[in-house]
Amino acid sequence: MCGITGIIAFNEEGEQKLGGIHGAVNALAKRGPDGNGVFRHKRVGLGHTRLSIIDVSSNGAQPFHNKTDRFTIVFNGEIFNFLEHRSALEKQGVLFSSRTDTEVLLELYIREKEKCLDKLNGFFAFAIYDRETQETFIARDRYGVKPLLVYRDASILAFASEMKSLVSFDIQKKLDHNSLFDYLHLNYIPGPHSIFEGVKKLLPGHWMKVKDGKIIEQQWYHIPEKQISPLPSYEQAQDILVQKLDAAVERRLISDVPLGAFLSGGIDSSAIVALASRHTKHLSTFSIGYKDEPLFDETKYAKLVADKYKTEHTVFSLTNKDLFNHLHDVLDYIDEPFADSSALAVYILSRETRKHVTVALSGDGADELFGGYMKHLGEWNLRNGGWKAGVVSLLGPLWNVMPKSRNSSLGNTARKLDKFSKGLKMDPKDRYWQWCGYADKKYLEEMPAFGVNELEARSRKSFNTRFIGETNTINDVLKSDMHLVLPGDMLTKVDLMSMANSLEVRTPFLDVEVVDFAFGLPANYKVSGRGRKLIVQDAFRKLLPEELYHRPKHGFEVPLLNWFRNELNSWIFGDLLSPSFLKEQGLFNVEAVNTLKNELHSADPGDATARLWGLIVFQSWYNKTF
Repeated sequence: MCGITGIIAFNEEGEQKLGGIHGAVNALAKRGPDGNGVFRHKRVGLGHTRLSIIDVSSNGAQPFHNKTDRFTIVFNGEIFNFLEHRSALEKQGVLFSSRTDTEVLLELYIREKEKCLDKLNGFFAFAIYDRETQETFIARDRYGVKPLLVYRDASILAFASEMKSLVSFDIQKKLDHNSLFDYLHLNYIPGPHSIFEGVKKLLPGHWMKVKDGKIIEQQWYHIPEKQISPLPSYEQAQDILVQKLDAAVERRLISDVPLGAFLSGGIDSSAIVALASRHTKHLSTFSIGYKDEPLFDETKYAKLVADKYKTEHTVFSLTNKDLFNHLHDVLDYIDEPFADSSALAVYILSRETRKHVTVALSGDGADELFGGYMKHLGEWNLRNGGWKAGVVSLLGPLWNVMPKSRNSSLGNTARKLDKFSKGLKMDPKDRYWQWCGYADKKYLEEMPAFGVNELEARSRKSFNTRFIGETNTINDVLKSDMHLVLPGDMLTKVDLMSMANSLEVRTPFLDVEVVDFAFGLPANYKVSGRGRKLIVQDAFRKLLPEELYHRPKHGFEVPLLNWFRNELNSWIFGDLLSPSFLKEQGLFNVEAVNTLKNELHSADPGDATARLWGLIVFQSWYNKTF
């Protein structure tokens, strides 16, 4: 796990920016504290920072060159099946100088070019430069576990793992109002766009070639669309899932440094721990708990799993003050507006876990693959009708007037029912987009001060809702989540917060064999009137404590409402969202912000907390950027 960056100059003006490679590397220091390096050749510069995981010796230092020095690679990620490829290459006469997956990847590319991507089981972003042809090849993994930002203008193409590195090349920082419009709804910016007009995210499962100023981009991986044939029974599919996930976990246990696992007490992370315990005798597990917020504390369930599998378990029990004390650490590290508030908890979990291990397994990806969110069950109920949908619709006026809040069980239930009731009246694409975010039409019309009459949310219109309606099953929604929610929110959060603490996080559920299997299953194996994420729950029922199946699902939540009303009040309303600053900035309507403030202090804050957090994160980012 590392950080990569690079620059390709198209002309003499671009050559003047090649020196920025050193600053770009330094900006990625937390991603790779164990070493760094820079490569220069003619109009190309590549940079790398290293977090040593496999072959921690100097033999694995990057940029890495093949024996003839023709090819040079900078690589961020892990290839979990590299040993089998190494063995095959050795039989072809290849002599290796290191034990790294980096060298195996480079040798595969030399022989097979972009076709080598299909052979890789892992997560990655990398660039390979060919001295002879002066072509640069750049690629990103199937699901977007590892990030890669790309900037292009008339003089250069630059890329980096993080925006803070990319700006070292003195790129033009022009705010993209369309991205800001999407951000106001989602609290993150979905790819391929970024907050700056000239910066794009190389999409998951895509590669790019750059030569002589010409750029070719192509998608190399598609989520399978055909159902498995012959289709296994539901019971057979459970057994296959356990086998495939077990193999995925075993692959991800390879490491030359200490390794552990996150354990939230939910089904997903618990399943990973249960399987990992089959392959290692001394597994360390880590949980985070909230002393002051019992509604969100799940550590007792995590302990049940830890006790069952005799892991070396550590609980980080936090107060609201502990969370608050790290708030500015998170805001300082974010280099593009990103307002999933649970990033704060992931940051602290990663920070504390890094004191014990360098690599952690996690259960991320299962919800998007198998239908683990309430919106998935809501969509099923809506499409299949029945008395539940009818009752919710009939009582729509009641949900509308009930106090709604994410900070209480009753208020959160009212919020969800109100959202479901309103979704009944929308077409599937509009409903999907609405349920992915926090803003309603009124908020998006009133909050921007830059005018939205001609503005359309690109992501909603084109890329991320295009899958809705393909099969008219929940698989459409899951496929959309794999392209929108997973890379835009969940994986971005984990990558940013873990890398801020030099911790590698591995996600067995996002093994290509698991994902391809999941999308080959019919939707009713995953979501039905019986519940959510059915096959995962049933497949691991024999391996997990029964108590895990009789509790509400909670994510990482942060007590923002209390902070907004107390500790952060003066900073937010006297500084970041002061009328004078808002007028000078010209991006947000003062009256709309005042309305949001009033909602925050009412008995019915609804999604005002999430919307306000989005504004705060943006303003904090804006102040340090411009």
